[in-house]
Formats: sequence, C-alpha cells, structure tokens
Amino acid sequence: MDVVFKALSDPTRRALLDRLYARNGQTLSELHEELGMSRQAVTQHLSLLETANLVVTIWQGREKLHYLNPAPLHDIYTRWIRKYEGARLEALGELKRKLEQNKE
Repeated sequence: MDVVFKALSDPTRRALLDRLYARNGQTLSELHEELGMSRQAVTQHLSLLETANLVVTIWQGREKLHYLNPAPLHDIYTRWIRKYEGARLEALGELKRKLEQNKE
C-alpha cells in the first residue's frame, strides 16, 4: 500500500486519475494536453501510477490506452476508511436521538 499512497501524494498524479475517471481509456497525448508539462514528465507520472497498479494500459493497434484501476483505492477504503465510518455514524445517530428527545 505504500506505493499507492506515494502515487496519490502528488497532485499531478491525482489529476491524471481524475481525468481517467472522467473518461477512461485515454492515450498519452490526450492526458498530456491540459497538464502544462512535457510528455516525458507525464510519462513518468503514469509509470508511477502503473507501478502502484492504479493505472493499467492496453495496446490497441499502435495506441497505448490508459485505464483507471480502482481496486487499490478500494483496498485503502476497506483497510483505512470503512472501519472508522461505523463510529461516526453511531455518533451521528446518537446525536439525532438526543436532539429529537430535546424537542419533545
């Protein structure tokens, strides 16, 4: 998971993931268009995202298409986020009950 957190720590890589979420299956040229950096820099960011398994590539003819792989994000959610939701929801439910009791 360390490599996933490292990949997510950079705003450019998060922007690339957002672009793939909005439209999956883009080429390097398409992803490079609006980032304001060299193709080589975008390639390096994509390489790190591939290492983290957040992006997978498929060759279609001469084009290399990049796709978002949400599985590592789901693993982070399962391990680090979901277990804390229960306590928060329980606290909100208790607050709601107390507020409703005060109205009556």
